[in-house]
Amino acid sequence: MLHLLGAVALVAIVSTSPEVAAFPLSLSSFAASANRLVARADAVYSPPVYPTPETRATGDWTVAVNKAKAELSTWTLAERAALATGDLWQPPGLCVGNVKPIASTGFPGLCLQDAPVGVRVADLVSAFPSGVNVAATFDRTLMFSRGLAMGNEFKGKGVNIALGPGMNPARTAEGGRNWEGFGADPYLQGEAAYQTITGMQASGVQATAKHFIGNEEEHLRIESSSNIDDRTLHEIYLHPFLRSVQANVANVMTAYNQINGSWAAQNSKLNNGILKGELGFSGTVMSDWAGARSGLASALGGLDMNMPGVPNWLTFDGTSYWGVDNLLKMVSNGSMPESRVTDMATRILSSWYLLGQDVDFPATNFNGWDLTDEATNQHVNVQDDHYKLIRQMGSSATVLLKNTNNALPLKNPKSLLVIGDDAFPSSKNGDPNFYTYRGGNDGTLAVGWGSGANDFPYLVDPLSAIIARSASLKTNVTSSRNNFDLAAAGALAGGKDAALVFINSNSGEAVSIVDGNDGDRNNISAWGGGDQLVLAVAAKNKNTIVIVHSVGVMDTELWIDHPNVTAVVWAGLPGQESGNSCADVLFGDVNPSGRLPYTIAKDQSHYVHATPLSNTESHPQVTYSEKLNVDYRHFAANNLKPRFPFGFGLSYTKFSYSGLSIKTLSLTSAQTTDLHAPKYTVNFTVQNCGSVSGEDVPQLYLTFPSSASEPPRVLRGFTKVSLAAGKSVSVSLALSTYDLSIWDVVKQKWVKPSGTFKVVVATDALAAASLSGSI
Repeated sequence: MLHLLGAVALVAIVSTSPEVAAFPLSLSSFAASANRLVARADAVYSPPVYPTPETRATGDWTVAVNKAKAELSTWTLAERAALATGDLWQPPGLCVGNVKPIASTGFPGLCLQDAPVGVRVADLVSAFPSGVNVAATFDRTLMFSRGLAMGNEFKGKGVNIALGPGMNPARTAEGGRNWEGFGADPYLQGEAAYQTITGMQASGVQATAKHFIGNEEEHLRIESSSNIDDRTLHEIYLHPFLRSVQANVANVMTAYNQINGSWAAQNSKLNNGILKGELGFSGTVMSDWAGARSGLASALGGLDMNMPGVPNWLTFDGTSYWGVDNLLKMVSNGSMPESRVTDMATRILSSWYLLGQDVDFPATNFNGWDLTDEATNQHVNVQDDHYKLIRQMGSSATVLLKNTNNALPLKNPKSLLVIGDDAFPSSKNGDPNFYTYRGGNDGTLAVGWGSGANDFPYLVDPLSAIIARSASLKTNVTSSRNNFDLAAAGALAGGKDAALVFINSNSGEAVSIVDGNDGDRNNISAWGGGDQLVLAVAAKNKNTIVIVHSVGVMDTELWIDHPNVTAVVWAGLPGQESGNSCADVLFGDVNPSGRLPYTIAKDQSHYVHATPLSNTESHPQVTYSEKLNVDYRHFAANNLKPRFPFGFGLSYTKFSYSGLSIKTLSLTSAQTTDLHAPKYTVNFTVQNCGSVSGEDVPQLYLTFPSSASEPPRVLRGFTKVSLAAGKSVSVSLALSTYDLSIWDVVKQKWVKPSGTFKVVVATDALAAASLSGSI
């Protein structure tokens, strides 16, 4: 049957019966019918774009696409169709997603596996820092290195397709999966996505950019519609996916939600018109697990791979919207051209060839469904020396938010109090699913929960690391993990040279409810009575240092101005070396250089908030009414003073900027017409004015001409520089026409507005300009 989903501009078959997954309707009449239906609609909608653009044999994809086309010319239609549907769910497949081998062609099949922080549900693998910590480093080299190390582990386990990175911007402070992505700014998201994907695919593993698009909250994500205007979609939410395509990402995963009234997996405007058309994506568009809501509509709407193959991954009833039989029916009854099935297969096989997986790629050597089955688990250790990188990234991502009278680094303290459950090892570390699905908020927090997490080989807790580091100093360390006996906490704090209070805030995917939080956080306060613990300790100790492990923004207003809170260390979610990374910063072995990838407000009402948790509509409408004013742009546009702005972070040393100059580059004719070619360089000098070595993150922001109606500042460049005391370095940041453009919704293209652009080099998004110039 035909079913209009809200004001969806396409036809969707919603029955789960495989017999009706094909509908006798020609492609031209399909589009015409969709247009007629839209004409009667009065709600938001996504305009139809048909047919799906065929795979482009251009650039780095040329050889892979041509090889795929040549190979598939010898395959039957049934063999081509077999590539497009996952092998249902759970065993006999070894991975979270599986494409069966096609024996008649020699194709060995595909293994698809989570997660964005490492191989999920496998032993002898590493647990890397989360995406939000990657963003906080503002370090492209570390972003690439982490991607490469993760890719090597996926390949070592025989995983063809890694289901990450995630890159949905942190639109709302309480968004459950914010920690999987790379912060709240599209430019930062894009750079982290580009480097992560480039690193992962350098190993020979296919990366997956997700979730396309508008999945910025977990509450009712499977039913809600994210309603985003065209300009906002292009300038904010599409940019990380653009950079992913520029990185030659092999796969893009669609979201669960609707976008402007059309389910993501069948949204022809997004998948056909924007991703495959406008961005020229040559790889595979796959559904999130059971994210496809139809057969024919999703096939014509641009979906290439239906994962995991079942329409409802909670029932495992063995049916599928697709599968060879259904896809062949769609072709045989004229609902869909054979070329659409061929293009699905071409895209899947092209991604396989692009990464060289047709030559000596290891077979899957673990069983993600049963790690105790010795017949299918070879226990291959892929960790290498990645712990060193993980430790380095943990400290590099640490943001120093407050440091009164140089309370940090610690200077040979005679006595320390370490207090708070977050400083201690988990009492449930023996549970292999503790972090992945039940939200590890027992003991120190190093990752959020859900399919974006993986199982830790070990987790260094802060208390152990601090005790080890204190041994050589002969420091007496007292500890308590009780967050709620405030009188005892105060008594322990008295007389100590410093009191280190560890607090946290957790969130995750909407697959588990943790302490009443269904994915998204109910609020952004500290969990486990953390705020009151800080106040109790600070009442008795004049050198109270707060260490925060958090999935993202956390409210600090109850204690941030307390005179006895001398330092605040924002550690995020550092992965398996968490405690060591923290100790390295606290004791001064590493000078903190992390910068906030989001804004911490003084007033929670200043945030854009997610759909109310009490919302019980069957298809709630999530309107992105703030448009371009996300995070710091919102604060700047509305003259709201935050507690700590995006890009903020202190150091144990001081830096200065000088000598700004802007140079217009000499370009070839091809570069002149290339939207993304550098057109200008912004040049300046950074000097370390302090007495110790350190790293700084100069940030370049643009103020557009008033005619552009842009937020007051937008990030368009950053770099991380390492300098010895007293030394200086020249920095050059490039700007392209794209960087200076807005999306013109009438012309449907990027347009550079006329007028003068102000170029600002600053220490954070809202700081006074250290340097400024104009273009």
